[in-house]
Amino acid sequence: MCYTSSVIREPAVAGSFYPADPAILRRDIGVYVKRANVEEIEGQVLGLISPHAGYMYSGQVAAYGMKTLIGKEYDTVVVIAPSHRMYFDGAALLAEGGYRTPLGLVQVDEELVQLLLLQGDMIRSDVRPHIGEHSLEVQIPFIQYVLKDFRLLPLIMGSQDLFSSKKVSEQILSAMRKRPKRYLVVGSSDLSHYYPYFRAVELDGALLKYLEGFDVEGLWREVERGGCEACGVGPIVATMMVAKGLGATHAKVLKYANSGDVTGDKGSVVGYVSCVFF
Repeated sequence: MCYTSSVIREPAVAGSFYPADPAILRRDIGVYVKRANVEEIEGQVLGLISPHAGYMYSGQVAAYGMKTLIGKEYDTVVVIAPSHRMYFDGAALLAEGGYRTPLGLVQVDEELVQLLLLQGDMIRSDVRPHIGEHSLEVQIPFIQYVLKDFRLLPLIMGSQDLFSSKKVSEQILSAMRKRPKRYLVVGSSDLSHYYPYFRAVELDGALLKYLEGFDVEGLWREVERGGCEACGVGPIVATMMVAKGLGATHAKVLKYANSGDVTGDKGSVVGYVSCVFF
């Protein structure tokens, strides 16, 4: 495949969130995937929720959802991730070029980008939020490992309110309908942050219930009343909406864990989930 654009987003967290050496990275992801015991999903996988911490913390959880993609083919993978470094309204799109990881370069789906930018102004072309942001980048090596070939639509959300999430999902779906292809949407999010272990399990369990029920409205009500939380609640909600728009009717939580399960330190933990929409 020939890459003609000069706008290449270079790795920002290779060597910290995941290995910078491609052989080690491929080996580590392979181990995570092999250890993930996942029942076969009957139906077409159209969406995932996947964590975005360092692989040593959340890589095993991420592997559960990613493993369901092995043997499947998608033309374009839409990744919706939260911004940790700057605030802005709507979502920022890397509109040309590609994302590079140690496993190679993934080209942006520039044709879909052009259709997307014509559908509304909630999603705009802006490279700045992508610089240094880890939440989208860490998804890509896993996707590269499990899929043979795909193009990327990389979106980082600034505002994560319900209105923004709805508008982002509507704009994405409107563009997809203009060009029917095989699409997958991945929402990048960790769950509760820095609670004691059992309080985190309680908070995260409330969110998992609404994920498994594929209940967008219920999930949002629970977030608003403080019954659960997620650093990427906007991407979660937008992903659920896009997956439904693509035809998904079922959801399954494949794996939940938190950092305390990895490190043994249960005083202050971060929650992770892998969920599939099909």
